[in-house]
Amino acid sequence: MPMLKYEQIADSLRRRITEGEFGSGELLPSGRDLCEQWGVSRATVNKAFDVLRADGVIVAQQGLGFRVTDVPLARPAGGRRGGAARVMTGRPFRRLGRPIREVPPGDVADALELRSDETALRRDRLVLLADGSPLSLVSAWFPAAVADHCPKLAQVNPIAEGTTHYVARQTGRSPARGTDTATVRLASAAEAEVFDRKAPLAVAVDLHVVRDVDGVPLVCEIGVTPSDLWERTESYAMGT
Repeated sequence: MPMLKYEQIADSLRRRITEGEFGSGELLPSGRDLCEQWGVSRATVNKAFDVLRADGVIVAQQGLGFRVTDVPLARPAGGRRGGAARVMTGRPFRRLGRPIREVPPGDVADALELRSDETALRRDRLVLLADGSPLSLVSAWFPAAVADHCPKLAQVNPIAEGTTHYVARQTGRSPARGTDTATVRLASAAEAEVFDRKAPLAVAVDLHVVRDVDGVPLVCEIGVTPSDLWERTESYAMGT
């Protein structure tokens, strides 16, 4: 399905931000300039800005327009139902270490449909609470077929447009279905240290797998959250 005009504008601005044309805190082109560039109404441009605001990519600067956010947002693993805005569920985060290609644990390899000796690209992030303390440790694993087409996944810095949009743009494969599996266990010594907690520490583990329209995995995330901080609420229709 062809992209609507406002979607094209939002996608173009995401790409320009990710490629470094507009850095953190820098102003985007004005609404008037974008109207002239794309030959559209101000309402169409405003809708594109609304999309980027909902994704936490830009923020309003009173009297000046919109600028690239200084603090990118990330979400804990799982709970990515369609229509859920990143700005509503996202939190500040820290990138941990450098992305690395290695053989993933068995549950991740199974989720990504990899051979036992096949590597994937791992990116770690620590999602934070409002006071800056750790909430959830998330490891995102990308199969080589995705990582090879997305060179910025191997960089340390956050991807301003978000990895979901970046991967979709680079590969032409958009997320179509997500599967979440929640389990509980005790944290490893390394995990307890990240949370600055003493062992034994009970943690909830979210395994989140994203597949494209053909059912081929795009990414698997493992989110580890101390049990006292983990909460999942769902609201759904019921029959008789």
